[in-house]
Amino acid sequence: MSEPVSEPVRVLVADDQALLRGSFRLLVETAPGLTVVGEAATGAEAVELARAERPDVVLMDVRMPEMDGIEATRRICGSPETAGVRVLILTTFDLDVYVYGALRAGASGFLLKDTPPADLLAAIGVVAAGDALLAPGVTRRLIAEFARRPEPARPLTRTLDGVTEREREVLGLIARGLSNTEIAEHLRLSLATVKTHVGRLLTKLDARDRAQLVIVAYESGLRS
Repeated sequence: MSEPVSEPVRVLVADDQALLRGSFRLLVETAPGLTVVGEAATGAEAVELARAERPDVVLMDVRMPEMDGIEATRRICGSPETAGVRVLILTTFDLDVYVYGALRAGASGFLLKDTPPADLLAAIGVVAAGDALLAPGVTRRLIAEFARRPEPARPLTRTLDGVTEREREVLGLIARGLSNTEIAEHLRLSLATVKTHVGRLLTKLDARDRAQLVIVAYESGLRS
Protein backbone atom coordinates (compact mmCIF):
# COMPACT_ATOMS: atom_id res chain seq x y z
CA MET A 1 0.00 0.00 0.00
CA SER A 2 1.22 3.50 -0.65
CA GLU A 3 2.46 5.58 2.24
CA PRO A 4 2.41 9.35 2.82
CA VAL A 5 5.34 11.06 1.14
CA SER A 6 7.23 13.73 3.04
CA GLU A 7 8.37 16.85 1.25
CA PRO A 8 10.63 17.45 -0.37
CA VAL A 9 10.56 14.20 -2.35
CA ARG A 10 14.17 12.98 -2.36
CA VAL A 11 15.47 11.90 -5.77
CA LEU A 12 18.60 10.02 -6.84
CA VAL A 13 19.71 10.42 -10.46
CA ALA A 14 21.53 7.46 -12.07
CA ASP A 15 22.86 7.88 -15.62
CA ASP A 16 26.28 7.27 -17.14
CA GLN A 17 26.18 10.50 -19.17
CA ALA A 18 27.26 13.51 -17.11
CA LEU A 19 25.35 15.95 -19.31
CA LEU A 20 22.07 14.08 -18.83
CA ARG A 21 22.64 13.70 -15.09
CA GLY A 22 23.20 17.43 -14.84
CA SER A 23 20.08 18.17 -16.89
CA PHE A 24 17.92 15.89 -14.78
CA ARG A 25 19.38 17.35 -11.59
CA LEU A 26 18.65 20.91 -12.70
CA LEU A 27 15.11 19.97 -13.71
CA VAL A 28 14.37 18.27 -10.41
CA GLU A 29 16.06 20.88 -8.21
CA THR A 30 14.07 23.72 -9.77
CA ALA A 31 10.74 21.94 -9.24
CA PRO A 32 8.82 22.70 -6.03
CA GLY A 33 8.68 19.84 -3.57
CA LEU A 34 11.60 17.89 -5.08
CA THR A 35 15.30 17.70 -4.26
CA VAL A 36 18.26 15.66 -5.54
CA VAL A 37 20.21 13.72 -2.91
CA GLY A 38 22.85 12.22 -5.19
CA GLU A 39 24.09 11.27 -8.64
CA ALA A 40 25.37 7.89 -9.85
CA ALA A 41 27.26 7.12 -13.05
CA THR A 42 27.01 3.33 -12.77
CA GLY A 43 24.49 0.80 -11.55
CA ALA A 44 26.80 -0.16 -8.70
CA GLU A 45 27.01 3.46 -7.56
CA ALA A 46 23.21 3.72 -7.73
CA VAL A 47 22.86 0.74 -5.38
CA GLU A 48 25.43 2.17 -2.94
CA LEU A 49 23.83 5.62 -2.93
CA ALA A 50 20.34 4.18 -2.54
CA ARG A 51 21.51 2.36 0.58
CA ALA A 52 23.27 5.44 1.95
CA GLU A 53 20.66 8.09 1.13
CA ARG A 54 17.38 6.12 1.08
CA PRO A 55 15.84 8.36 -1.61
CA ASP A 56 12.11 8.29 -2.31
CA VAL A 57 12.67 7.82 -6.04
CA VAL A 58 15.60 6.75 -8.23
CA LEU A 59 15.65 7.97 -11.84
CA MET A 60 17.41 4.95 -13.31
CA ASP A 61 19.07 4.67 -16.71
CA VAL A 62 19.11 1.19 -18.26
CA ARG A 63 22.46 1.10 -20.02
CA MET A 64 25.27 1.83 -17.58
CA PRO A 65 28.74 0.36 -17.05
CA GLU A 66 29.68 -2.13 -14.30
CA MET A 67 26.04 -2.95 -13.59
CA ASP A 68 23.05 -2.10 -15.76
CA GLY A 69 19.95 -0.34 -14.48
CA ILE A 70 17.85 -3.51 -14.48
CA GLU A 71 20.22 -5.33 -12.13
CA ALA A 72 20.61 -2.20 -9.99
CA THR A 73 16.82 -1.98 -9.74
CA ARG A 74 16.61 -5.64 -8.75
CA ARG A 75 19.14 -5.12 -5.94
CA ILE A 76 17.52 -1.94 -4.67
CA CYS A 77 13.95 -3.26 -4.72
CA GLY A 78 14.96 -6.68 -3.41
CA SER A 79 16.89 -5.49 -0.36
CA PRO A 80 15.15 -4.91 2.99
CA GLU A 81 17.45 -1.89 3.44
CA THR A 82 16.00 -0.11 0.42
CA ALA A 83 12.58 -1.74 0.12
CA GLY A 84 10.88 1.65 0.39
CA VAL A 85 12.85 3.16 -2.50
CA ARG A 86 10.87 3.48 -5.76
CA VAL A 87 12.59 3.18 -9.13
CA LEU A 88 11.53 5.06 -12.25
CA ILE A 89 13.30 3.69 -15.34
CA LEU A 90 14.42 6.20 -17.97
CA THR A 91 15.77 5.02 -21.30
CA THR A 92 16.12 6.01 -24.94
CA PHE A 93 15.15 2.49 -25.98
CA ASP A 94 11.44 1.63 -26.07
CA LEU A 95 12.03 -2.12 -26.27
CA ASP A 96 9.96 -4.98 -24.83
CA VAL A 97 12.95 -6.55 -23.09
CA TYR A 98 13.51 -3.37 -21.05
CA VAL A 99 9.86 -3.01 -20.11
CA TYR A 100 9.63 -6.62 -19.00
CA GLY A 101 13.00 -6.67 -17.26
CA ALA A 102 12.52 -3.39 -15.42
CA LEU A 103 9.07 -4.14 -14.09
CA ARG A 104 10.00 -7.66 -13.10
CA ALA A 105 13.00 -6.29 -11.25
CA GLY A 106 10.63 -4.15 -9.18
CA ALA A 107 10.53 -0.82 -11.00
CA SER A 108 7.40 1.26 -10.46
CA GLY A 109 7.51 3.05 -13.79
CA PHE A 110 9.06 3.28 -17.23
CA LEU A 111 9.57 6.44 -19.29
CA LEU A 112 11.52 7.42 -22.38
CA LYS A 113 14.16 10.12 -21.97
CA ASP A 114 12.41 12.36 -24.49
CA THR A 115 9.38 12.59 -22.18
CA PRO A 116 8.38 16.27 -21.72
CA PRO A 117 9.87 17.75 -18.50
CA ALA A 118 6.46 18.42 -16.95
CA ASP A 119 5.46 14.78 -17.51
CA LEU A 120 8.71 13.54 -15.94
CA LEU A 121 8.18 15.68 -12.84
CA ALA A 122 4.59 14.46 -12.59
CA ALA A 123 5.83 10.85 -12.92
CA ILE A 124 8.22 11.33 -10.01
CA GLY A 125 5.29 12.43 -7.87
CA VAL A 126 3.15 9.49 -8.95
CA VAL A 127 5.88 6.95 -8.19
CA ALA A 128 6.87 8.61 -4.90
CA ALA A 129 3.25 8.34 -3.75
CA GLY A 130 3.44 4.56 -4.18
CA ASP A 131 1.54 4.29 -7.43
CA ALA A 132 2.72 2.66 -10.63
CA LEU A 133 3.37 4.59 -13.81
CA LEU A 134 2.23 1.98 -16.29
CA ALA A 135 0.73 3.33 -19.48
CA PRO A 136 -1.73 1.13 -21.42
CA GLY A 137 0.77 0.80 -24.28
CA VAL A 138 3.41 -0.54 -21.90
CA THR A 139 0.86 -2.89 -20.35
CA ARG A 140 -0.04 -4.29 -23.77
CA ARG A 141 3.60 -5.02 -24.54
CA LEU A 142 4.05 -6.64 -21.15
CA ILE A 143 1.01 -8.85 -21.78
CA ALA A 144 2.40 -9.83 -25.18
CA GLU A 145 5.71 -10.73 -23.55
CA PHE A 146 4.03 -13.05 -21.05
CA ALA A 147 1.98 -14.61 -23.84
CA ARG A 148 5.24 -15.62 -25.54
CA ARG A 149 6.58 -17.17 -22.32
CA PRO A 150 4.65 -20.32 -21.37
CA GLU A 151 6.65 -20.76 -18.17
CA PRO A 152 7.69 -18.18 -15.56
CA ALA A 153 11.35 -17.17 -15.73
CA ARG A 154 11.79 -18.15 -12.08
CA PRO A 155 9.82 -20.03 -9.41
CA LEU A 156 6.76 -18.12 -8.22
CA THR A 157 7.03 -16.55 -4.79
CA ARG A 158 3.41 -15.39 -4.71
CA THR A 159 0.22 -17.27 -5.48
CA LEU A 160 -3.45 -16.31 -5.63
CA ASP A 161 -4.26 -18.25 -2.47
CA GLY A 162 -6.67 -16.24 -0.35
CA VAL A 163 -7.76 -14.01 -3.24
CA THR A 164 -11.55 -13.94 -3.63
CA GLU A 165 -13.35 -14.52 -6.91
CA ARG A 166 -14.21 -10.81 -7.22
CA GLU A 167 -10.62 -9.84 -6.47
CA ARG A 168 -9.47 -12.21 -9.22
CA GLU A 169 -11.80 -10.43 -11.62
CA VAL A 170 -10.33 -7.08 -10.62
CA LEU A 171 -6.78 -8.42 -10.90
CA GLY A 172 -7.47 -9.75 -14.38
CA LEU A 173 -8.75 -6.35 -15.49
CA ILE A 174 -5.72 -4.60 -13.99
CA ALA A 175 -3.56 -6.98 -16.01
CA ARG A 176 -5.40 -5.86 -19.15
CA GLY A 177 -4.38 -2.28 -18.41
CA LEU A 178 -7.75 -0.97 -17.22
CA SER A 179 -7.89 1.96 -14.80
CA ASN A 180 -9.93 1.87 -11.59
CA THR A 181 -12.66 3.90 -13.28
CA GLU A 182 -12.78 1.51 -16.24
CA ILE A 183 -12.88 -1.50 -13.90
CA ALA A 184 -15.76 0.07 -11.98
CA GLU A 185 -17.70 0.54 -15.22
CA HIS A 186 -16.90 -2.95 -16.47
CA LEU A 187 -17.96 -4.69 -13.24
CA ARG A 188 -20.72 -2.20 -12.41
CA LEU A 189 -19.18 -1.39 -9.06
CA SER A 190 -18.56 1.92 -7.32
CA LEU A 191 -15.09 3.46 -7.69
CA ALA A 192 -14.64 3.23 -3.92
CA THR A 193 -15.36 -0.51 -4.00
CA VAL A 194 -12.82 -1.05 -6.78
CA LYS A 195 -10.19 0.90 -4.82
CA THR A 196 -10.89 -1.31 -1.81
CA HIS A 197 -10.39 -4.45 -3.92
CA VAL A 198 -7.14 -3.08 -5.35
CA GLY A 199 -5.88 -2.24 -1.87
CA ARG A 200 -6.66 -5.75 -0.65
CA LEU A 201 -4.89 -7.26 -3.66
CA LEU A 202 -1.77 -5.21 -2.93
CA THR A 203 -1.80 -6.47 0.65
CA LYS A 204 -2.64 -10.12 -0.04
CA LEU A 205 -0.13 -10.44 -2.91
CA ASP A 206 2.57 -8.43 -1.15
CA ALA A 207 2.80 -6.19 -4.21
CA ARG A 208 4.44 -2.78 -4.13
CA ASP A 209 2.12 -1.25 -6.69
CA ARG A 210 -0.08 -1.81 -9.74
CA ALA A 211 2.86 -2.77 -11.94
CA GLN A 212 3.63 -5.72 -9.71
CA LEU A 213 -0.02 -6.77 -9.72
CA VAL A 214 0.29 -7.14 -13.50
CA ILE A 215 3.40 -9.29 -13.04
CA VAL A 216 1.67 -11.51 -10.44
CA ALA A 217 -1.44 -11.89 -12.61
CA TYR A 218 0.45 -13.17 -15.62
CA GLU A 219 3.00 -15.29 -13.77
CA SER A 220 0.17 -17.03 -11.94
CA GLY A 221 -1.54 -17.82 -15.25
CA LEU A 222 -4.55 -15.61 -14.56
CA ARG A 223 -6.41 -14.52 -17.66
CA SER A 224 -9.42 -12.23 -17.75
